[in-house]
Parts: sequence; C-alpha cells; structure tokens
Amino acid sequence: MDIKPNTSGLPGLDALETIVGGLLAFGLVAAVAGIALSAVAWAIGSHSSNPHVAGKGKSGVLVAAGAAMLLGAASTLVTFFNNAGAGIR
Repeated sequence: MDIKPNTSGLPGLDALETIVGGLLAFGLVAAVAGIALSAVAWAIGSHSSNPHVAGKGKSGVLVAAGAAMLLGAASTLVTFFNNAGAGIR
C-alpha cells in the first residue's frame, strides 16, 4: 500500500489551515512580547547589580528567540520530515 496525504479528503481542511496560520501569528506576537519583557528584565537586572534577574532576562530572550525561530520554520520542518519519512522503504 502506498498512502499519501490527501488535501481534499476531509471537509474543513481550508478552515483548519486558516486556524493554524492564526495560531502561528499569535505565537509570533507572543514571542515578540517575550523578547521585549525579557530584555527589560535583563536591563533592570544589569543596572541594579542583580545577576539573578539579569540571568533570567538573558534566558528569556534566548527562549523567546528560539520559539520564534521554530514557529517560523514549523512548516518547513514538517515538510522536510514528511519527505524524509516518505523516502524510507
């Protein structure tokens, strides 16, 4: 058997794609907010000589940036692994 994804097999697939696109946009807005808030915490921690807050701010900036990268690459990653899996015989 050779089963492949069927984009016309289920009703509502277009609506689901629209919902997922909206969730990706929401996630990117949240990542921007995370970077902004973490940068503020980093700055406050640095200027008040509080290494704990500065470290948490740095970590927050890196986590939010990583999340934005994964959100932006989500479709490409899924397509890559789908193609890689389809090549296994």
